Amino acid sequence: MLKDFNLTQITPPLLSWFSENARVLPWREEPTPYRVWVSEIMLQQTRVEAVKPYFERFTTTLPDIQSLAECEEEKLLKLWEGLGYYNRVRNMQIAAKTIMAEYNGKLPDDYQELMKLKGIGHYTAGAIASIAYGKPVPAVDGNVLRVITRVSADTSDIMKDSVKREIEHALAEIIPKEHASAFNQALMELGAKICIPNGEPLCHQCPWGTFCEARKQNIWKELPVKKKTLKRKIEERTVFVIRKENSIVLNKRPKKGLLAGLYEFPNIKGYLTEEKALCWIKEQKLRPLKITPLQDAKHIFSHIEWHMKGYMVWIDELSEENSDFLFIELEESQQNYPIPAAFSAYTKYMNMKLGNERFEHT
Repeated sequence: MLKDFNLTQITPPLLSWFSENARVLPWREEPTPYRVWVSEIMLQQTRVEAVKPYFERFTTTLPDIQSLAECEEEKLLKLWEGLGYYNRVRNMQIAAKTIMAEYNGKLPDDYQELMKLKGIGHYTAGAIASIAYGKPVPAVDGNVLRVITRVSADTSDIMKDSVKREIEHALAEIIPKEHASAFNQALMELGAKICIPNGEPLCHQCPWGTFCEARKQNIWKELPVKKKTLKRKIEERTVFVIRKENSIVLNKRPKKGLLAGLYEFPNIKGYLTEEKALCWIKEQKLRPLKITPLQDAKHIFSHIEWHMKGYMVWIDELSEENSDFLFIELEESQQNYPIPAAFSAYTKYMNMKLGNERFEHT
């Protein structure tokens, strides 16, 4: 258990290991407060390799807090397209506006002040304060929870806030004041490269191999302990890829709720047969010429799964006077209309590319 483990012994070998094994990452090369903030928000629920090109595009287009605060929402969402969890970037913009208004355009260096900003919690505040400003405060994410519970054989449920706070307090006691940035990044790096989340840890490469309790007791599979999450709700939907030549039909989602404010292919709850799908198209004041079934698809959100049946529908005319939908040229949709990854299985039928895919061959 953590309380019975000598946590001070982890620091020297950890820092030595990190100095020789740290990955070269764009946000580490120039760890300004803004760049650290952007990278940490992007890295939530997203792999490092996927984040790199997003980070470069985002910080090139919006190089500072002022440009983020002033960015038009649809441009902002288009920069984020494919990363998912769009409230993350919306909250960043709200925080950026607060920083411009109340902090003279500068991210505060104080942990508690950072916590007051929209979308910044314990971990992100700790990461910014320690990595960008060198403040000796912990930054406890999933990687850190995993490596600390394993090295100490702590069987507490890491999904409990009380357990996270306990680990934060324990690390705050041992974090080296002169090496806070390296210490926190090293813990994260150890979890990302060695004590990995899915699969057997690379114990023979670990700097803690001689005193890791999970290794000694061979219980790494049981750690960390997580309570069972609620089963996701399954929602069946029918998706319509409606087109005429090089134009497509899109719908803008409501300002609140799932995928708020993003653009989507028209879709409805439930599975429709081909006959009923044609009836639905006609009800939308569109005149179908041809309908073709598309592949089934699935997209997983935090608490819900969409199971989708798709149809390609050709129509004889595009007239905004006859429908509530948006009629968009394909090229324009790729440049200006953020479409969530939930529909990526169907964008290919229009040769549309989302997020990173748009830049792979340019």
